[in-house]
Amino acid sequence: MSRKHVDEEHLNITGRHRHSQPPGVAVEDDVIVVITQAFGPKGDNLVGLSDVTFDEHPAVTLKVRHGDREGLVHLSPIHGDKRKEGMTDFPVGTKLELLCPVSGEKLPQLEEIRDDDSNASYYAIWLSPKLDQGAYVAISDVWGHYHSRIVEDDELISHWTAQHSEL
Repeated sequence: MSRKHVDEEHLNITGRHRHSQPPGVAVEDDVIVVITQAFGPKGDNLVGLSDVTFDEHPAVTLKVRHGDREGLVHLSPIHGDKRKEGMTDFPVGTKLELLCPVSGEKLPQLEEIRDDDSNASYYAIWLSPKLDQGAYVAISDVWGHYHSRIVEDDELISHWTAQHSEL
């Protein structure tokens, strides 16, 4: 797999993946973390809902809403990769509602995570269809705020802390 789209400068892989392989996560070359399965709040699979792929990996699809606008965003499943397709014309800094594209349910908000001065909140997509509270990806609800975390057994596996220059 190519590393050319991975923001390695702002991506930190903790090494925890060497002790247990999280469900829904593949680690290649100890550097590239790929989400292989992800689930919404009712257990709906969010990976491979469309034909969109990134480096041959199926996209993670979310529904986003801002005011009266609503649509699908297909995210690269490669942690640290900013690529996305679909409804992507939001101004940087726009606060979005994040929803499951299958059930329409809002993604569950996580406890407050403060790692910068943004007004971002974090929402969970689960790594297991059991919706295990200790295995999830935390996604920011601010467009252009590329902060996300992968957690397994309540241990941080990987975190990406980059943001658009306009934030």
